[in-house]
Amino acid sequence: MIARNIQSELMDFLDDFPVVAILGPRQVGKTTLAFSIQEQLEKPCLYLDLELDSDRAKLKEPELFLKRFENELVVLDEIQRIPELFPLLRSLVDLRRRKGERNAHFLVLGSASQDLLHQSSESLAGRIAFLPLTPFTIPEVTTDTGPDAKTIDSLWMRGGFPDSFLAKSESASLNWRKQFITTYLERDIPLIGPRLPHERVRRLWTMLGHDQGGLLNAARLASGLGVSGNTVRFYIDVLTDLYMIRQLSPWHGNVRKRLVKAPKVYVRDTGLLHALAGVKKLNDLFGHPLCGPSWEGFVIENIISVAGDDWAPSYYRTGAGAEIDLILEGPGAKRIAVEVKRSLSPSVQKGFQIACDDIKATNRYYVIPEGDAYQMNSTTQAIGLEAFIKQLYRKRYNFRTAVK
Repeated sequence: MIARNIQSELMDFLDDFPVVAILGPRQVGKTTLAFSIQEQLEKPCLYLDLELDSDRAKLKEPELFLKRFENELVVLDEIQRIPELFPLLRSLVDLRRRKGERNAHFLVLGSASQDLLHQSSESLAGRIAFLPLTPFTIPEVTTDTGPDAKTIDSLWMRGGFPDSFLAKSESASLNWRKQFITTYLERDIPLIGPRLPHERVRRLWTMLGHDQGGLLNAARLASGLGVSGNTVRFYIDVLTDLYMIRQLSPWHGNVRKRLVKAPKVYVRDTGLLHALAGVKKLNDLFGHPLCGPSWEGFVIENIISVAGDDWAPSYYRTGAGAEIDLILEGPGAKRIAVEVKRSLSPSVQKGFQIACDDIKATNRYYVIPEGDAYQMNSTTQAIGLEAFIKQLYRKRYNFRTAVK
C-alpha cells in the first residue's frame, strides 16, 4: 500500500500557514493524520475534541484558555461544532505573529465542506490553508509492481473509508457501512438544522443512489418524497456539504449550442452507494442495473480526488446528444476529456468526438478497466484506469514538489 502523500502535503502547509484545516467526511482518517505528524513537529501539541462536553467546557472562555498554549500546535477536532472560534483564531494568530512566531499555530479538523465553513473562516483569509482528505483512492491501495484488478474491485465494492476497505470480511465491511449510514443520518445530519428528518433524508439518499450519475431533477424527487423542490435542493446541498454527494457541474463555455445545465449527481463513495442499494457482494453487483453507473461514479470520483484542486471538473452534454463524462481544466490551459467505459475494447463514439471538438479538448481519453494504453484514432487514447489514475497522482505531487 502506498503511503499517503497527504502527510507531506500537510507538513508543507504547516510550514507556510498559521492555520491549516483538514476537511473531509467522518471516519476518513483526519484525526489519525493529525496525530501522525506530531512527531515531526518541533513543538508540542494540544488536542481538543469539540464533540466532547469536557473539551467544549474548556473553551467556555476560549481566549483565556488558548492563550495558555501559545507555544503549542492546538488541534481543534470537529471545528464545525464551534465555528465562532474562527475570529478568535485570527486575533491569536496575529498576536503570535507580532511575537515572531509565524506558522503552525492551529490545526482544525472538520466534517463539513469548505463552502459550509466559509463565512466563519473568511476572517482568516491569507492565514488559513484548506486540505481535503478523501477516502482511499487507487494509488493508496495498489502498488507500483503491476496492475491490481482484484484490489481495485475491492475498493469499488467496499468504498474507500478505511474501516470498510480494511474490514476482515465482506459482511464486516457491509455492516460497518450500514452503521455509518445510520449514524450519519441520526446524529450528524440533524446537527445542521432541525428541518432535516433523517428518514426522509435516507429515502432521498437512496433515490439518488438508484439514479447514480443522473441529471438532478428536483421536481421528480420532490414528488416522490412529498416535499417541495426547494426542500429537496436544500437536502442535497447538505449531503454535498457533508461529502456524501457530489454535484458535478455542467461545463460552461461559449459553444453556441444548447447545453444541458443541470448538475449530475453521484453518491461519492461507492461502498455507501452499494449499501444503500442493498448490493452485498461484488458478484451481485456485476449483474445489477447499478453496475455501469456505479463504475462511472467510482472512476470519476477517483480521478477528481487524485487530480486535486489544480483541476476543475465538469461534464458536457448537448441537447443533440454530444457528451463527455468528465472534463478536467487545469494548469497550462489543459482541457482533458474523459469518457468512462466498463469495456476493454470500446469504439470512439461520434458524440464524444463532436463534444471534444466543441470544447477544444487538448487531450482525449477513454478510461477502461485495465490494460495497456493504445491509440484508438489520431486524437483519442484508451488507457487502463489504474495507469491513468497513477499518472495523475505522480503529476500532482511532482508539480507540488517543483513549486516548493
